[in-house]
Amino acid sequence: MLEVRGLKVSYGGINAVKGIDLEVRAGELVTLIGANGAGKTTTLKALAGLVRPAAGRIHYNGNDITARPAFELVRQGLALVPEGRGVFGRLTVEENLAMGAYSRRDSARIIADFDRVYGRLPRLAERRRQLAGTLSGGEQQMLAIGRALMSRPRLLLLDEPSMGLAPMMVQTIFETIRAIAAEGATLLLVEQNAWLALEACHRGYVMESGLIVAADSAPRLLASPQVRQAYLGE
Repeated sequence: MLEVRGLKVSYGGINAVKGIDLEVRAGELVTLIGANGAGKTTTLKALAGLVRPAAGRIHYNGNDITARPAFELVRQGLALVPEGRGVFGRLTVEENLAMGAYSRRDSARIIADFDRVYGRLPRLAERRRQLAGTLSGGEQQMLAIGRALMSRPRLLLLDEPSMGLAPMMVQTIFETIRAIAAEGATLLLVEQNAWLALEACHRGYVMESGLIVAADSAPRLLASPQVRQAYLGE
């Protein structure tokens, strides 16, 4: 579903991503792990059309999307849950979810998708009239995921969904991610909590200083002494 070859991204002379290759097959849950500043978020932004690559190609569903803007990619089924959640604080939960479906015209299915999101994330249903800015961090993360699901994505990109959350809420978010994947969605997850990410995913990539330094099945990465020492605290 996603094929990236030789991707480079620069910010004001700084080479944040230095020529990486990665792929995600339909139905997979894949993670990209690494330390702060490794280039993970920049990679997702390039895939989502929010920053323009300096070099390389991005193919999604067999089409070259390297220079496509973000709004076109959302309409093609590629959605990003951004780092920091990015909810609209002065809109209600329900209005935020509606924003996720802004490019759709299938009203009946949109109504059904509200029910589906509320069923998957019942806390949002309880707070549907509440302003998003008054939610807890975990609830805002649920809302950001729900908003992305309202676009009916074929490929969902998630950037640091556990950041700043209490351990119990982190478990809830990862249970939600696993449930979304079990329904057949394809996901690419950027996550600093390498242990949780690799336990949840089929395959993983390890990124350091703008480069992919390891790629393997999640169980093999979990068993790797180098990965365990660098990212799992062992």
